[in-house]
Amino acid sequence: MGATDVIASVKAELGRPTALQPDKGKVFINVDCSPTAAPVFEVPLLVSGAGIDLSFLVVVEGKICCDLYIDGLVVSSDGNLLDALGAAIKEKELMFPKAALSDTGIPRVNVAAGASGKEQPEVDVSDDEFLQFDTSKVPVIVTLTKVGKHYIVDATSEEESQMSSAVSISVNRQGHICELTKRGVSELLINTLDSQIAAAEAGEDESGNSENL
Repeated sequence: MGATDVIASVKAELGRPTALQPDKGKVFINVDCSPTAAPVFEVPLLVSGAGIDLSFLVVVEGKICCDLYIDGLVVSSDGNLLDALGAAIKEKELMFPKAALSDTGIPRVNVAAGASGKEQPEVDVSDDEFLQFDTSKVPVIVTLTKVGKHYIVDATSEEESQMSSAVSISVNRQGHICELTKRGVSELLINTLDSQIAAAEAGEDESGNSENL
């Protein structure tokens, strides 16, 4: 997006489900900034596991799951960093022909029969069969930056330096608002918020349709 460059990667390892969620896997998200990028940035909406079906990551309930590690690297930052990271992580678009989750294949894990009770079952990780993620419920992030009386989409760092506030809206393809975060000191009116949500939903529609262009 503009002069903002980011890289996202996904790694999967076998782990153990938590006692509170024995039927779900785990997702961890980490973002680092390279020395060539601006030293200060925020990632408030990259919530661990947001929109990912964690039950898809379970191999044996309560015993074995896949731990998913999603890493983002900010190579250069010229504004709208959060949206760029979200798009690079989520799925293929015109701006991101390769994206982390869409291009990730989880090796099929075959469980040996015979283990019972508290025994840890033996597993065999396939080198040939891979499972793909359903990213349809993973949200995209649309940030609207207020400069003067106007809201800007895909703001540059120069525009962000003049902002009075910014609203980041996380919305999935079904039109569900997953999270909303406001930054800055300017007040946010309800009627303005409605129009911003509509703009975010329109942005998600365009994102989803871009796969077919």
